[in-house]
Amino acid sequence: IEIYSLHVDCKVTSRFAHTVITSRIVNRANESREATFEVELPKTAFITNFSMSMDGEVYPGIIKEKAAAQNEYDMAVSQGQSAGLLKITDRKLEQFHVSVSVAAASKVTFELTYEELLKRQLGKYELLIKVQPKQLVKHFQIDVHIFEPQGIHFLETDSTFMTNELTEALTKVQNETKAHILFKPTLDQQKKNSELDETLLNGDFVVRYDVKRETTAGDIQIVNGYFVHYFAPQEMPVFPKNVIFVIDRSGSMTGRKIEQTRDALSRILQDLRPEDHFSFITFNNKVVEWKSSLLPATEENVASAAALVQTLTARGGTDISGALLTAVRVLEKAEELPERSVSMIILLTDGQPTAGERNVEVIQESVQKAINGKYALFCLGFGFDVSYKFLEKMALSNGGIARRIYENADAALQLQGFYQEVATPILMQIEMQYPENSIEGLTKNNFKLFFEGSEITVSGKISDELDLLPVEIKAQSHTSNLTLKEEANVKEKEQVFQNQRYIFGNFIERLWAYLNIQQLLEEAISAQEEDQKALEAQALDLSLQYSFVTPLTSMVVTKPQQQEELANKPTEAG
Repeated sequence: IEIYSLHVDCKVTSRFAHTVITSRIVNRANESREATFEVELPKTAFITNFSMSMDGEVYPGIIKEKAAAQNEYDMAVSQGQSAGLLKITDRKLEQFHVSVSVAAASKVTFELTYEELLKRQLGKYELLIKVQPKQLVKHFQIDVHIFEPQGIHFLETDSTFMTNELTEALTKVQNETKAHILFKPTLDQQKKNSELDETLLNGDFVVRYDVKRETTAGDIQIVNGYFVHYFAPQEMPVFPKNVIFVIDRSGSMTGRKIEQTRDALSRILQDLRPEDHFSFITFNNKVVEWKSSLLPATEENVASAAALVQTLTARGGTDISGALLTAVRVLEKAEELPERSVSMIILLTDGQPTAGERNVEVIQESVQKAINGKYALFCLGFGFDVSYKFLEKMALSNGGIARRIYENADAALQLQGFYQEVATPILMQIEMQYPENSIEGLTKNNFKLFFEGSEITVSGKISDELDLLPVEIKAQSHTSNLTLKEEANVKEKEQVFQNQRYIFGNFIERLWAYLNIQQLLEEAISAQEEDQKALEAQALDLSLQYSFVTPLTSMVVTKPQQQEELANKPTEAG
């Protein structure tokens, strides 16, 4: 089985990435063989299309509601054998895998399309393409086209497998608003060495960039009656933070995990700003406060905390509830904190609650009641023994986010990286306001916190009569209350994309649907049961209407001989 052509074609228009992977395979044997198409794609992406072409026949993937697809699939399974097509493979990726029997001397073409909105983190967008052909490929090519009407501020490529020879196969052409990256290695350039037919191409191909920002009230883009508004203010004073680290030191954290935690915390302590206040709570079946109150992050206090961190050892049970409620009490009785400051609790745990209150619903309720919207709770789940669903619901109900920390060599860096994302809050209580009677289907437009280096994205549908789209942003900064205003001329904005030949026409509408689905699913996690059903029903309608494989839909792939397979999008919560 030979892959004679593999083309990755990615078009990024205003942060929205549309990627098509085409693999052409020939069976050079004189009997039928199994051909496999395996692609790793970002977890944040939604598959929108898949097809398999053989002997003049095209076998498309059809996207259906999960339950309906499951019934069909169960029937197909009872008549033959089959397997799921999508699984999580690492902290950023999931794998799509399909194989089909190819007759002697026959060919098959696989084509997979997926889309995602690139998320700005720490001042840049990242487009990740996993390259793993597992053999030399005669025609191998990656094309990345980027069009950013705001202008490209910087652009870099990075790869885990580049050699000097391979660098020669990489070209980058760039002007003010556009870039084209082409990676097209010859067979010789792909080889590990001239004697062996082993490929060098194995790993990540990454494009990172950021855009230019001039207007303070962000940037509005409009196509076919849909708008997207990006807001990422710069050079604002940073809010002082009051942060409590709540660290699990139960028996299961023994060994490498507690070492990596110590390592990460030592680095995080160095990143605290002098105007921040902080404290530590460690817990197993007992909850231990480092100090009874929050301390300013002076050199002396940081050094004393760093010394304590080095003595952390792991044993005993896990009283998550007791530890979190203690953290809330410490914040509540804290005195002399800066008037305008951001209070947060960062929980790191690797297990289920086994001591104190063990019922996760009771814990969620009591923590939410205690926090009462005053502080943000961030939950980091270390490894796969945690109930991620429980941590995610708790974080989202309390203005924070959850993240799984993978038990790899770089776990300490993952922890530190997460901290850096939330280390610099520059705005609070952000309200993005648009004319109510002229906008439909507005995505989330109220945000508790904005961290430097990230970006707020709001999208919606504009009614036909509107010539000018006025925007007003209200927010609190460290020094004042802000009101920012901007007006977008609808016709002028529509013109920007008119003459761009590689733009797929309704990309802002698809971006709007993508963002809506992501937000509805997130909202559903922390909603009451009835609301949850309504939110999921809305997300399902959009997933079907716009052909996205989301956690609520499945793609049914029918192969020759009527064999069916299912692609179900996995979630971090499993």
